[in-house]
Amino acid sequence: MTDGNPGDEIKTSRTAKFAQWLMDRDAKREEKESNLEGLMKFNLFLSSLTLVAVAGSTALDYAMIAWLWV
Repeated sequence: MTDGNPGDEIKTSRTAKFAQWLMDRDAKREEKESNLEGLMKFNLFLSSLTLVAVAGSTALDYAMIAWLWV
C-alpha cells in the first residue's frame, strides 16, 4: 500500500483477514478452554458429592444395624 498498487492492497487485505481469523480462532479456543475448566470443576464437585452421599448412606446403614443389635 506504499505506492498505491492494487495488488499490494489485495495482499494486505488478505493478510488482515487472515490475521483477524487467527485472532478470532484463538479467542474461541480460549473460551472453549474456560468452558472445559468450568465443566471439570463441576465434575469434581459432583464426584465429591456422590462420594460423600454414598459414604454417608453406608455409615447410616451401619449405625442403624448397630442400634438394632443393641
